[in-house]
Amino acid sequence: MARSDGICERFHRTMKQEFYDIAFRKKVYNSLEELQVDVDEWLIKYNQHRPHSGKYCYGKTPMQTFQDSKHLAQEKIINKNVQSDSLINQTNVVR
Repeated sequence: MARSDGICERFHRTMKQEFYDIAFRKKVYNSLEELQVDVDEWLIKYNQHRPHSGKYCYGKTPMQTFQDSKHLAQEKIINKNVQSDSLINQTNVVR
């Protein structure tokens, strides 16, 4: 749990420093919707264009890291299903 808290805290700090601190100096927002448009644009840049140095990113964007690791997630799902099926078959044999 502490590791995920650290990741979230780091993201919030980055968002504050790279988006809010700059945006609120440059613009007065008249609505939450107006702010949300700029937040959404920043998130696209953050996830798809900005290289990250965090764990497992190695200078790639989060989207590149995600796409590069999709096959690993699929393998884990397949292995988990195979193991579950194996346990079910073993249980049925014992009965």
